[in-house]
Amino acid sequence: MELSIMFFGAENAADHTATYTDVLAIARAADDLGFTAVWTPERHFQEVGQAFPSPPVLSAAIAAVTRRIAVRAGSVVLPLHHPLRVVEDWAVIDNLSGGGRVGLSAAAGWHSADFVLAPDHFAGRRQRVLDDIPLIRRLWAGEPVELTDGSGALATVRPQPRPASPVLPIWLTSSGSPESWTTAARLRTGLLGATVSQGPDELAERIARYRVEYAAAPEQPGAAERGCVTVMAHTYVGESDAEARRRVEAPLKEYLRNHVRQSASNRVGAHGQAVAALSEADVRTMTDFAFERYLSWGSLIGSPGTCAKALAGLRELGVDEVTCFVDFGLDRDTVLASLHRLAELKNEMAE
Repeated sequence: MELSIMFFGAENAADHTATYTDVLAIARAADDLGFTAVWTPERHFQEVGQAFPSPPVLSAAIAAVTRRIAVRAGSVVLPLHHPLRVVEDWAVIDNLSGGGRVGLSAAAGWHSADFVLAPDHFAGRRQRVLDDIPLIRRLWAGEPVELTDGSGALATVRPQPRPASPVLPIWLTSSGSPESWTTAARLRTGLLGATVSQGPDELAERIARYRVEYAAAPEQPGAAERGCVTVMAHTYVGESDAEARRRVEAPLKEYLRNHVRQSASNRVGAHGQAVAALSEADVRTMTDFAFERYLSWGSLIGSPGTCAKALAGLRELGVDEVTCFVDFGLDRDTVLASLHRLAELKNEMAE
């Protein structure tokens, strides 16, 4: 099983210079320590993820300061972007990185405020993802396409520059819906999910069904023979369980509070329904529940021994890659110390 890192921090900062300095330092350390990939999200206009509006911009910086680690978007909100522009941006990064290091997970988007960037695309956002993934694969392979230009006529275009790698690894992001696993299998993409959105039995069942449906799906250009299941887990490997809990409790609860508030601010729920308002008491209750649940299932928070058991459990469920969410309020030195312990654990599990 592969181990990667993910950034998705929530902070209220007027100056993000230090944030990006930390991101690059942690990415370099992850590269040196042998982690598989570094993932960055796409978020807009919210406190959660406020430093990450553009995965390609930040990924280009990461590619320039690392040597071997894969550089991935987790995720690109496809309905906010033209597929041609997505391919051109990531082809630049592919060349900057030396080829073979880029990948992206496609998301439909969920927060209505994000779609001030493309308001007409909100209602049909899921279908746009289904349409755009095959097109992105064709464009990455160098196929020309006919599109309407500024004069209203059709123009035949081919994205430039050409990527250094012939294949772009693609995942589909799942917020927990079982349908997203089926869609990923039929499109023959990987699946990027989070442990928080399902229990171990649900995760095992979804992975098993994904494997069957992926194998039965027709071949897709550029798709791997076997799909990669990647799950995100909040991560801090401490010296002991007690030290880890003490270290993460305040920052993780603050992060969870911000996330709950952001979800409640959405005008439209996952299935088109109105989102109910939450009181501060509701937010506290949900935050405390989520924190305790994380410590019992779904996180890599604890001593090396506790985290080793959690990783072994995820591997037994069929997970291919765990991407470790590291920037939920811990300072850089604390994150780096955790990464070094995690790297030691990774090496021990590989023996």
